[in-house]
Amino acid sequence: MSMLPHLRTPHLRPVRRLARSAGAPPVVPVRDRDATLIDCGVYVDGVRRPGRCQPSVIDEVRGSGDGFVWLGLRDPDEAELAELAERFGLHPLAVEDAIYAAHQRPKLDRYEDTLFAVLKTVRYVHPETPAADVEVVETGEISVFAGRDFVITVRRGEPRGLQGLRRSLEQDPERLALGPSAVLHAIMDRIVDDYVGVANSMQLDVDAVETAVFGGPGRSRRDAERIYVLKREVLELRRSVAPLQAPLRTLSERPVRLVHPEIREYFRDVEDHLARVTEQIGSFDELLTTIIQANLAQVTVEQNEDMRRISAWVAILAIPTAVAGIYGMNFTEMPELSWRYGYPATLLLIAFICLVLYRGFRRNGWL
Repeated sequence: MSMLPHLRTPHLRPVRRLARSAGAPPVVPVRDRDATLIDCGVYVDGVRRPGRCQPSVIDEVRGSGDGFVWLGLRDPDEAELAELAERFGLHPLAVEDAIYAAHQRPKLDRYEDTLFAVLKTVRYVHPETPAADVEVVETGEISVFAGRDFVITVRRGEPRGLQGLRRSLEQDPERLALGPSAVLHAIMDRIVDDYVGVANSMQLDVDAVETAVFGGPGRSRRDAERIYVLKREVLELRRSVAPLQAPLRTLSERPVRLVHPEIREYFRDVEDHLARVTEQIGSFDELLTTIIQANLAQVTVEQNEDMRRISAWVAILAIPTAVAGIYGMNFTEMPELSWRYGYPATLLLIAFICLVLYRGFRRNGWL
């Protein structure tokens, strides 16, 4: 299935120059190109053509104007993307963004006859060495080049590949016959559905933390750490979700030459789902801020209660300390020194005063 070895052409000079000027680290070439090319399919009238995805077949389909090519790549290096850029006419700036997608925000750019989208994939996983009893958001990137007769997807990171999505689309030829924009919509729809799933899982953690903070005396001392970790993951999810609103609004509201009119209506549904997720994430952030403040207030109240208990016991112990200090001054002329019952009377007086103070503090909630 590999076709990248057949597309070996010189590197795109603008890509290399721009990458170096940005001070980016050099890219380590990918040796196994069969592993880089996940899948390659040629689709005519929504049906995948059998056989190997050879360059001659690709040129034939693209030349006829009846169909498109879908290339799926994972972690390609600069040389491999440069080869594809030469064959498919990809803009150098878009290729550079695909190389360094990890540093890009979700966006949609238009370059002549090509749409270029950077999307963030997410999944909710348990950390290997958790610092707190919450899950974490793991992110990846998918870059999509969509032209009149081709779709190129570049995936980086672990979260969820597109093999299942491709199989699902191949079972719906009518939808796939609408062209590359149908693939772009399906990818965005899958990613936004993942956002919804992550947000629902995060809702469970937020509820658990809220219950822990307001759950009474069983509240854990690690609640502040758990809240902080969860709030950090909410911000990570927001950075993946919020920037995608503008691209989806563009695709759903404005006529775009490379987007089929029927697909534009489907983009509107994806935008609605994204808007709900964005609102949900905003509510998480506000609620966690409130929980943090409430937790800090509870910690302050507990510290004040501890200080009151300490102060009450100090006041009670001050009585025998004061009496013992007075009668330990060794003066000859002191009251009750020669009294037969002076010692037991003094002990009884100390005990009585301490008992009165104890009952008073207990009545006022200090003990």
